[in-house]
Amino acid sequence: MKVIFIHPHGSNFMPGVQDITTIFNIMPPLGIMSIAAWLERHGIEVEIIDCYATPLGVDDLADEVIRRNPDAVGFSTTTSAFREGYRIACAIKERDARIVTVFGGAHPCTMGAPLLDDFPAIDYLVIGEGEQTMLELAQAGFREVESLPGIAFRRDGKGVFTGPRELIANLDDLPFPAYHLLPGFPKRYTLPLFSFPTAPNTSIISSRGCPYACSYCDRSVFSRGFRFNSPEYIVEHVAMLNRDYGIRHVFFYDDLFTFDRKRVAEFCDLKEKKGLKVTYNCIARLEHMDEELLALLKRSGCWQVNFGIESGDPEVLKKHRKFYGLGEVGRKLQMVKKAGMRVKGLFMIGLPGEDEAAIRRTIDYALSLPLEEINVTKFTPFPGAPVYKTIRQQGEFDENWELMNCMNFVFVPAGMTKEQLEGLYNEFIRRFYHRTRIHWGYTKMLWKSPHSILAFLRNLPEILAFERKQKW
Repeated sequence: MKVIFIHPHGSNFMPGVQDITTIFNIMPPLGIMSIAAWLERHGIEVEIIDCYATPLGVDDLADEVIRRNPDAVGFSTTTSAFREGYRIACAIKERDARIVTVFGGAHPCTMGAPLLDDFPAIDYLVIGEGEQTMLELAQAGFREVESLPGIAFRRDGKGVFTGPRELIANLDDLPFPAYHLLPGFPKRYTLPLFSFPTAPNTSIISSRGCPYACSYCDRSVFSRGFRFNSPEYIVEHVAMLNRDYGIRHVFFYDDLFTFDRKRVAEFCDLKEKKGLKVTYNCIARLEHMDEELLALLKRSGCWQVNFGIESGDPEVLKKHRKFYGLGEVGRKLQMVKKAGMRVKGLFMIGLPGEDEAAIRRTIDYALSLPLEEINVTKFTPFPGAPVYKTIRQQGEFDENWELMNCMNFVFVPAGMTKEQLEGLYNEFIRRFYHRTRIHWGYTKMLWKSPHSILAFLRNLPEILAFERKQKW
């Protein structure tokens, strides 16, 4: 048995603009790497083709798959990458119809069995966590799957679901992701520019699920529960990356790295005692932060903390997520900076219920905060998010899957226009970054993040070409 996993790139930028994200931000596909490691542990031959790190056209990719002669090909797809993945699957089936095609990831998990009715080149869907389901599917030879939970297949030509699979109770039972299956790792992979002090670097996910119910978040794969790796497992994971691949900085890409305080405190203490000289970034919620925890994070090597702030309008926040008083945000962020760590704010534009005044309040609010960096996404109503059910009642929605990547305004709130949103988005970026304080901060980063500077200079022509097309 041989399985090839493909991570399609998808349409992941703005139409008509060169995609420079694959120059400055390529993180390993940790989901399929975890499934691959689980299959390898059970004696199944596995390979990975990551289209982000190794871009190939559809025909070239299909030819490469045929050359490698697998029994099955697994695709992990987001909404924006699904159609590209399907085009690849069609090309593979045209060349060899015997190869089994299996789709998993956020989009298949959200759409479920009916997806099979419209996309005949897909043989199976893996719904939910993929490790054990994909293993049992492969061990069954991709036949007679009716008794296997977590699978969608065709019965009499119609997609049916075998029922949900129980979630993995102890994530420590899983092996570390199969980094060794990524050609060029870690050299071909990097975190975003100026978001790390040193290289090589990579990302880690040490938990699954989220207990919160934000309107815009899709929880179709891991549900709303919260499970996590133990502090011992995480430290050994980081130590392995440092020992085997020379990794010197990691980004914990968990939605809620700091949710379980006891776990984080034990991790910080264990990492410090082990003398593991690897720095890290993490994502946190402001309500989890206090001076004691921040001191622990800093002492154990935390370099930057990212916070999902989303909006500076209290009414918008109350509608879409658990409300956290905006008056407290600046104080908490200042605590992070005082503890000696960088602070990045994550914002969103174009939420249902927003108007120009609300967005301008967000822009002004962001500029008032002690942030070194921001990331502003364009609200996208993913099919698995709670807000999706009523989205057409709240504005105009162009459900073009390939543009649903948080880089395009596919949704326009009632009373606004797409042109308004684009103008406000560009104004947000321009006003935040065209300030002396931010320029000086990046000047100081010349010494704090030398690898970012080298990458910036190597790719300066692409950066200038991109900048010329922007309206910032």
